[in-house]
Amino acid sequence: MHDHIHLLITVESGTTIERAVQFIKGGFAFRAGKEFGAKAPFWQKGFSEVRILDADRFEKAAGYIRNNPVAAHLILDAREFPHSSAYPGFELDPPPRWLTHDKRSA
Repeated sequence: MHDHIHLLITVESGTTIERAVQFIKGGFAFRAGKEFGAKAPFWQKGFSEVRILDADRFEKAAGYIRNNPVAAHLILDAREFPHSSAYPGFELDPPPRWLTHDKRSA
């Protein structure tokens, strides 16, 4: 998206979501400054979070993220947006095992 980002991340035990987002935003801002001359502040303060507690919610969140450029009328098919996990060639990690519908594999 041109004015925001959606992430679906798993945070390790002992790491807060706030710390994980700080690393992502800080690392990106550093690289953007170094490579493109972007000036601070790069990100707005704060963020929103939704906790994913089951496989159905995970699938809904992933679908929402994939289709966000379509909903914003930037493209007709999510696979057309080059900055999206739906774009051909991106390899995604599987969902955490505890979120799978098949609990035998957990």
